[in-house]
Amino acid sequence: MFDFDQYLGFLAFLVILTMGFWLMIFLVAIVPYWIGGSVTELFKEYREKKRLERERKA
Repeated sequence: MFDFDQYLGFLAFLVILTMGFWLMIFLVAIVPYWIGGSVTELFKEYREKKRLERERKA
């Protein structure tokens, strides 16, 4: 009924579809969390630097 080429094509389609699904999950869930954490850390470092500068002046 099915040729081996059709079976391989179907498997390749499923693999590509699954990879795309997990890539979208990664991009939507993990990358914004990662960027948000980096921005938060930069903001903390900036506030700490400003606080140290204020203490030096006083």
